[in-house]
Amino acid sequence: MILKNLFAGTDSNDVLRLLTSAFEDAIDGIIIICERGKIEAINAAAATLFGYDPEDVIRQNINMLMPQPYQKEHDGYINGYLTTGHKKIIGIGREVKGQRKDGSIFPFRLSVSEAWVEDRRLFTGFIHDVSDLKQAQEQLNQFNNRLEQIVNERTEELYQVVNKLLSTNKQLEKEVQIREVAESRLLIREQELSTAYEKERVLGELKTRFVSMASHEFRTPLSTILSSAQLLSRYVTTEQQEKREKHIKRIKSAVVNLNGILNDFLSLSKLEEGKVDVTPSHFFWNIFCQEVYEELEGLLKDNQTMQHQLLPEDQIVYLDERILKNIFYNLISNAIKYSEKGTTIYCRSKVENEKLHFEIQDEGMGIPAIEQQYLFTRFFRAANVINIQGTGLGLTIVKSYIDLLGGKIHFESIERIGTTFFIELPLVYENTLPS
Repeated sequence: MILKNLFAGTDSNDVLRLLTSAFEDAIDGIIIICERGKIEAINAAAATLFGYDPEDVIRQNINMLMPQPYQKEHDGYINGYLTTGHKKIIGIGREVKGQRKDGSIFPFRLSVSEAWVEDRRLFTGFIHDVSDLKQAQEQLNQFNNRLEQIVNERTEELYQVVNKLLSTNKQLEKEVQIREVAESRLLIREQELSTAYEKERVLGELKTRFVSMASHEFRTPLSTILSSAQLLSRYVTTEQQEKREKHIKRIKSAVVNLNGILNDFLSLSKLEEGKVDVTPSHFFWNIFCQEVYEELEGLLKDNQTMQHQLLPEDQIVYLDERILKNIFYNLISNAIKYSEKGTTIYCRSKVENEKLHFEIQDEGMGIPAIEQQYLFTRFFRAANVINIQGTGLGLTIVKSYIDLLGGKIHFESIERIGTTFFIELPLVYENTLPS
C-alpha cells in the first residue's frame, strides 16, 4: 500500500526509471535469477563485489559465483525446491560464501525472495558483504586471546614472586600483603574489562532494537505525510484552498506525532521504568477520534473501509492526547496491515461506569490460539505473519502506554476470522474546562 501511495498518479515510465535507479544505485548487491538458475539481472554493487562486468554473468548459471561444494549443489537445491516447495533459504536469509572472478572467497549475508512476473517465477537475492565484520570479529578474538595470555603471564609472574618472597621468613607478612593487593588489583581490572565489554554489547543491542522500532513506529506518520503531500499537488485552484488546508493540517499533525514518537524511542528505557511523564489536556473525544481516523484513511488498501462508532454526545476528556494518538495509530495500522483488501475496520467508543472504552476490530488473519499468550512480548511475531513486515514491538509499546495511563487492554482473536482489541481507560475530570 505504501508503494501504491508513493506511485499514485505517476507515469509508468517514471516509475520504471525510479525502480531501475533504485536497483542500480543500491549499496548492497542484487541479483535476479530464473527457475533454471540463470542470471537475469545484476546491479553494479553485486558485479563489483564479485569482480565481473555485468555482461560477463548475464544468462550464466548463478553457481559460477559460488565456491565448491556449493557450486555443484545449487542446481539440485533449486530443483528440490521447485519439486517439494521446501525452503532452505528463501524468506529466511543466512550467511554464505561467494567466489570472485579472481577465485578469492568471501562471506556475505544472503536474503532471497520469490516473485512471479506474469507466468515466470523469479528469485531475487540481496547480498550484503560481511567481510569487514568477520575481520573485526577476528581482531576482537585475537585481542581477547592476547589479553588472556597477558593476564596468565602476569598471574604466573605474580605467583613466582610470591613464592620467592614466602621463602624469606622475615618478609613473609609483607609479601603476603603484596600478593593480596596485586591479586585484588588484577581482579578489579578483569571486572573493569568485563564491564566495558558488556556495555559495548548492550549498546550494540540497543542500536539494533532502536532501528527496528523506528522502522515500525515511524511508518504511519510518514505515510500520512507522503499521501497528503501527494494530494496537495492536485489542488492548485483557489477554490481548493480548503482541501489544501486540510492536508497541510494532516502533515503538521503527523510531523508533531512523529517527533513525539522519536522522543519516546530515545527514552525507551524511561518508558520501561515508568519514568515517561503523562501530560494530560482537555479535548473533545469525538473530534479527536475523527481527526485520527481521517489521518489513517490514507493507509487503507483497495476497497478497505473504516467504520466509526463515536459517542452519542461528544464529551470533554482529560487525557494525554499524544499517547492516545500513538495507541490509535499502532492498533489501526496493524488492523489494516493484517487484513485483506475489501475488508472493514471497525472503531467503536463508549463510556460506562466513569471509564472510557474503545475497540478496534478487523477481519484479518487473526492470531493462532497457541501463540496468543505471547502477543505483548517484545519482538514476538505470530507464525502466520512472518512474511509481513514488522518488528514485533508495536503492541509492547501500546501495552506500556496503556499501563502508563492506568488503563487495561485485552483482545479476542480467531484465526482467519479477525481480531478485536478492547481498551479501557479511567476518565479523569477536573474542575477547570478548556475555554
